[in-house]
Amino acid sequence: MEEQSNQPAGGNFYHAPLQMNLPNSNTILVIGILSLFFCWWHILSIIGIVLSIVTLSLARKELILFYTQPNNFTLSSLNNVKAGRVCAIIGLIISLVVFVFALLMIIGFFTLFPFWGMVE
Repeated sequence: MEEQSNQPAGGNFYHAPLQMNLPNSNTILVIGILSLFFCWWHILSIIGIVLSIVTLSLARKELILFYTQPNNFTLSSLNNVKAGRVCAIIGLIISLVVFVFALLMIIGFFTLFPFWGMVE
């Protein structure tokens, strides 16, 4: 019996390139979720703003890397980057609203402060 071989006639095999994850895809997702976590408290909303900005800058770099070489990276890592980016955008918006609200409350508190000496 003759054994069949999967080898083409010339002996050349075509190997599809191994796809790997984007380098910071999991980091972007984790930091994006953390920006959502820190956006709700008045003082900690500054941390949410910083984490959101860091996440957006990392995501931009990773998206450029993916779109320049799309065959080298997995789609699941691209989805992690996109999800982290969306979390960062939502976290940034909420953090800015909470920070502005807290700032207005502090300004309002200190504008009433001079009148407290009159009340006895």
